[in-house]
Amino acid sequence: MKLPRNVNGDELARLLGKYGYKTTRQTGSHMRLTSSAKGAEHHITIPRHSPVKVGTMSGILKDVASYLKMTYQQLVDDLFQ
Repeated sequence: MKLPRNVNGDELARLLGKYGYKTTRQTGSHMRLTSSAKGAEHHITIPRHSPVKVGTMSGILKDVASYLKMTYQQLVDDLFQ
């Protein structure tokens, strides 16, 4: 599945909440999310842009997939279907 082109930063943060990510702080137009679902803390930064650029979202999701020890495609399919 291709990444959707109309996802904003708040919606992406909400979707990642499924994996234990919570907003820990916000500076300007960027949110810092933290998850400790796999024991160690993992931090990601998401821009609150509308929409989030596809390359930016792809990089964020690759980082999250690596932390969760799943493939990028599994994560994309789970989040957007």
